[in-house]
Amino acid sequence: MSEISEVDPLITETADRLFSQICDHESVQNAEVTGEATEIWKAFAETGFPWISISEEFGGSGGTLLDALEVLRLVGYHAAPIPAAETGILGGWLLSSSGQQLPEGVVTVLPSGSENLLVARTGDRLTLTGRGLRVPWARTAEIIVVPVEVDDQTFVASVQPGDCQITPMTNMAGEPRDTVDFNEVEAFAAPVPSDVNLRSFRFRGALSRTALMAGAIEKMSQLTVSYTNDRVQFGRPVAKFQAVQQHLVWGAQDAALARMAAESAAREANRGSGAFEIAAAKLIANQAAARATKACHQAHGAMGMTQEYPLHHLSRRLWSWRKEYGGDAEWSEWLGRIAISQGADGLYPLITGGSGVLR
Repeated sequence: MSEISEVDPLITETADRLFSQICDHESVQNAEVTGEATEIWKAFAETGFPWISISEEFGGSGGTLLDALEVLRLVGYHAAPIPAAETGILGGWLLSSSGQQLPEGVVTVLPSGSENLLVARTGDRLTLTGRGLRVPWARTAEIIVVPVEVDDQTFVASVQPGDCQITPMTNMAGEPRDTVDFNEVEAFAAPVPSDVNLRSFRFRGALSRTALMAGAIEKMSQLTVSYTNDRVQFGRPVAKFQAVQQHLVWGAQDAALARMAAESAAREANRGSGAFEIAAAKLIANQAAARATKACHQAHGAMGMTQEYPLHHLSRRLWSWRKEYGGDAEWSEWLGRIAISQGADGLYPLITGGSGVLR
């Protein structure tokens, strides 16, 4: 087990500065219309950020999972319309875990929620038949990564998008979430170690969304504070009114809570599975997103509903991401089962020790 490390502050500074320069309101709006953000992705890729935490042996940039999740937090903070999570933390992780080289372009991964995906294995080839739902940025991907279980073994297949039928779809935020039809598609596949499986993939997906949401809630809270201090009504900033201050407090506390939970889960995942912390963090982020978007939109009033103002870039992403890789019901149930399994005497050690008491 590796020691706990800290995020390289140079990564935070560089990524924040980069996104501040390339993710303006017009570029994010345009990405919703075209379904891609080529220039933003190009600038992002030139830094090597998409492949942080992936070994250089497989075409990655090195670094830790903590570094990669910090970049992902800033992707959420700036509402960057790019497949950062899918290319590195999810798809890149699966490819490198199976000994496959990462491509130079966009990678996406088939999430949970496929309809009747049938798999036949012949040596190192898999034949896939079925449908993948809500596949992020499939239309722009160089490789579609498909994790599957065959004969009690998890394999990672590398599918060429040209071999599939892709129907463009979007989520609430206008991000590509395409439908991918596999009609007896053949693809190379390689096995992964036992600790890399569909369960750990789902937890890692939840961790990626938690990092994105923590960044978006933080920016949304800051945007609301700034707006209400600038907006003057009845001779004073609206932030001075008690009713508005209550919304500001809710937004700020949810931003702090989501970030704290995300960072705790990231540190534990960097050391081991971090299953308990990830499940708790995703549930916290989901609930914080619901409360914070309500508070921040109420504080903004009608301005928050306009296309010309950036609040909706954050709130619509939050409402989309909170449904991906597990909603409130799924993670509440999972945490409840774990708590019950520990018994009454094990509840406090579980809360204080987290995943450490589950090993």
